[in-house]
Amino acid sequence: MSIAYGCILVAALLPYIWVVIAKRGPGFDNHDPRAWLARQDNPRSRRANAAQLNAFEAFAPFAAAVLMAQAAGVDPTQVTLLSLAFIALRVLHGIFYIADLHLLRSLVWTAGLACVLWLMVSAALRVAG
Repeated sequence: MSIAYGCILVAALLPYIWVVIAKRGPGFDNHDPRAWLARQDNPRSRRANAAQLNAFEAFAPFAAAVLMAQAAGVDPTQVTLLSLAFIALRVLHGIFYIADLHLLRSLVWTAGLACVLWLMVSAALRVAG
């Protein structure tokens, strides 16, 4: 498996790390976990749940960007480096989200988006010739 494909796997699993943290609050109700999360007044649980939702939202564009870049024949080193950077940034994003470091969270979110866009644009330019 290429490193970039491994990064897709990590990105797919990352939301589940944040949801485990979100559900570690007292009295977790697995019969109705979404309602339990919605009722939480624990800021850490709410932020971890938000990090989970954001990680799910970021997954599809990242996976598509990696697959586009590889299918288009973008330099594998570039794809690998951007994929690894995306994963590192998304891990930091979740940590900063849970820690309520909103400016850092927004900065790494933007940098992660830049990685995705760079992959997509590189693929488009490669296909365009």
